Amino acid sequence: MRFTGLRDGRRVLVGLLLDATDDGGGGGEQTVVPLADVDEFYADLPGWTARARQIITGGRALADVVRTPPVPAGARVLGMGLNYHDHAAETGQQIPRKPPLFGRWTASLSVDGTPVPVPPGERGLDWEGELAAVVGMPMTDVDEATAAAGVFGYAVFNDLSARRAQGASAQWTLGKNADRSGPMGPVVTADEVGDPAAGLRLVTRVNDEIVQDGDTADMIFTIGQILSFVSRTLTLHPGDILITGTPAGVGYTRTPPRYLTPGDVVTVEIERLGRITTPIVDAAARP
Repeated sequence: MRFTGLRDGRRVLVGLLLDATDDGGGGGEQTVVPLADVDEFYADLPGWTARARQIITGGRALADVVRTPPVPAGARVLGMGLNYHDHAAETGQQIPRKPPLFGRWTASLSVDGTPVPVPPGERGLDWEGELAAVVGMPMTDVDEATAAAGVFGYAVFNDLSARRAQGASAQWTLGKNADRSGPMGPVVTADEVGDPAAGLRLVTRVNDEIVQDGDTADMIFTIGQILSFVSRTLTLHPGDILITGTPAGVGYTRTPPRYLTPGDVVTVEIERLGRITTPIVDAAARP
């Protein structure tokens, strides 16, 4: 099952995505069936997912709704740095002994097709195709197996980074929270994805050129290890998100460095999850 967020006035709802083949329709148009307010959905994941499994038809055309990430406003969005062996190698840095974590705010998240502006003073934005894991149960000091089993689902993510802002401080927070710089795809339930440690191909394209071609089997820390590590300090709740790091091929490590500038289009695709596409625009498009 795949879930997306949609706006209903000021409310954010979670809806079930249905392909045209699910309802016998033609033309390949997807529909979305609204289920519940986003907070209500994550408060009773077993109940709402059970209801969703019974739905095979209906809904509104996806093109007719305003999409938004299916994430509670109060969710913690935790990012991972240097979590692929090949990416650590291209940066020249040592393999981390503990997961290097940083925070994003939910206000930085966006969806497929949303234009993302380059902040003033940046040469451009850097791409980081990533797998996002959505927490599905409360986690307080859990072991790795429990943490891995407690993932609700996965989504395609692009951790677009403002490198000058990121490098201006010892902390990465500013460079990782530029406006709309966290495009995220629909959440696909874990039962349809399987164990990412077994390998999911992740490909990032800039203007149809492949710039990253990695595999989640190359992760240094597994998702269970990271979530368990976090849960020793803070309790994770359903709807919290872990973005799990990027493989080799980012722009700033190239010679010369390469960045996304207005007019570029970046696409991230992950096996079994789909793809998200993001056009890059100039700073005048900021809110």
